[in-house]
Amino acid sequence: MNRKKFLKNSLLAGTAVATGSVFSPSQAKSLNKSDLLQTHDFKLKYSPHFGMFENHAGSDLIDQLQFMSDVGFRGLEDNGMKGRNRRTQEQIGQKLDDLGMDMGVFVAHQIYWNEPSLSTGDPEYVDQFLDEIRESVEVAQRVGATWMTVVPGHVDMRLDMNYQELNLIDALKRASEILEPHGLVMVLEPLNTLRNHPGMILTKISQANRICKHVDSPSCKILFDIYHQQITEGNLIPNIDAAWDEIPYYQLGDNPGRNEPYTGEINYRNIFKHLYNKKFDGIVGMEHGKSMNGEEGELALIDAYVRADDFEI
Repeated sequence: MNRKKFLKNSLLAGTAVATGSVFSPSQAKSLNKSDLLQTHDFKLKYSPHFGMFENHAGSDLIDQLQFMSDVGFRGLEDNGMKGRNRRTQEQIGQKLDDLGMDMGVFVAHQIYWNEPSLSTGDPEYVDQFLDEIRESVEVAQRVGATWMTVVPGHVDMRLDMNYQELNLIDALKRASEILEPHGLVMVLEPLNTLRNHPGMILTKISQANRICKHVDSPSCKILFDIYHQQITEGNLIPNIDAAWDEIPYYQLGDNPGRNEPYTGEINYRNIFKHLYNKKFDGIVGMEHGKSMNGEEGELALIDAYVRADDFEI
């Protein structure tokens, strides 16, 4: 896509982008389409996925990255990055570097949703997992990533939970030995079992915190997905504080619905303010859907983040 045409069509370059003006969140209450498509000075590193702005930016991934940056988003998540070909990974990594954007998580390994794997201690599962972690090191290096998502999988109904956690800790220690020399971090994601993922072994922040303490590696930390934890246990801000030292990464979605902020019950403005006041400078991944389709849904998504980011500092 022609760069000049792209900016004209998607960002209304004749106004803010062309003049270099930046909108602060305090102006959100009166924003219209033209305002929403200007560059926003977000306080946190909110990071979309590919496809979130396809109606404005088109299907080309590099054009989508440009659009994200022009609107003010400073990071990217791509769960499926590992499945992209090497050339595409390199192009994405280069574009992120050119834009000064950070690469967030991608999924590091095959997740077993319906059968126990790492929890069993079976060497076949462990060896497969470690091989996939080695592959993920190469992907991370191509795209400039630091973090990769690990979901330990399904509970083993025939084995005591204490043994299962010890099996998991052993596998994670071995994976950490692979990641540490490269400065890479796997982030363990507790998932809710009530709505989306019944049967998962890792469900609570306190459990993830305990496991990370036992692994005792800078390469094994927690991915705090606020959507999942609202369903599982609530008590969001206290749990953030309790496991603060083990949480380098956040994801979000409102509940119910798993869409953008202001479509459910979670007070994201307070959560974002809390993270900002604690000087969190990592990625806040936008792992959610949109409440509306088309360009209207994409504008509503931007508006939701502008409003949620509108807190006093």
